[in-house]
Amino acid sequence: MVSGGVSDLQQEWWRGAVIYQIYPRSFQDSDGDGIGDIAGIIERLGHVATLGVDAIWLSPVFTSPMLDMGYDVSNYTDIDPVFGDLAAFDKLLARAHALGLRVIIDQVLSHTSDQHPWFSESRAGRTGPKADWYVWADPLPDGAPPNNWASVFGGIAWEWEPRRRQYYLHNFLREQPDLKYHGAGVQDAILDVMRFWLDRGVDGFRLDTVNYYTHDAKLRPNPAAPLKVAQAAHKPYGMQDHIHSKNRPETLKFVERMRALTDS
Repeated sequence: MVSGGVSDLQQEWWRGAVIYQIYPRSFQDSDGDGIGDIAGIIERLGHVATLGVDAIWLSPVFTSPMLDMGYDVSNYTDIDPVFGDLAAFDKLLARAHALGLRVIIDQVLSHTSDQHPWFSESRAGRTGPKADWYVWADPLPDGAPPNNWASVFGGIAWEWEPRRRQYYLHNFLREQPDLKYHGAGVQDAILDVMRFWLDRGVDGFRLDTVNYYTHDAKLRPNPAAPLKVAQAAHKPYGMQDHIHSKNRPETLKFVERMRALTDS
């Protein structure tokens, strides 16, 4: 998903492009703290350009508690201090573009960190502007979670929140609550995040876990996976057929909104 250009060919530069992924944490440490950073990436961009690649793709560099190596984002529009700051990111963009490299950044949009201000507000109570921004559900009569959905990282995909007396959905860590894309508020906020980076000069996005953006609004339980699939599974997650918890057709409508934004 890339920002537009003058011609159709420029708009679709990514077709057939060679894209070099950079995992910032382990790429190049510029200050001796043992963790790679944006300044270190800038040091090596000249070498990357000599490889003949068309673009670099940065794994997440956003503010994060780092419980999932940056895929638990607590601020979508800032850089985690371990990697640098927005000024360093702007220097990276300028250097990459001067070398003829486009820059794609990860967008981890199916869930946030539980430290994100959006979730702090949402978990505080059932009323308020962001009360419905995450996937909340009442317990079953016996107090059990609302359905059998499993977490990719193990266990049930629901965590009890005593302040709301409800469960929230987390397809990954319990510290990564899932956003609720059924409402316009979340969609508009996420598009604003993407617009922030496009305006800053990034050339496109790699969308992480896009197949988890939406879920079955009725929260129907997932059926068992076909017998041979279930028998071959290495963990309980693989024993379900995830027809209700991911890969939903509703996701495509939001992706169309993303496409319209990048085309603009």
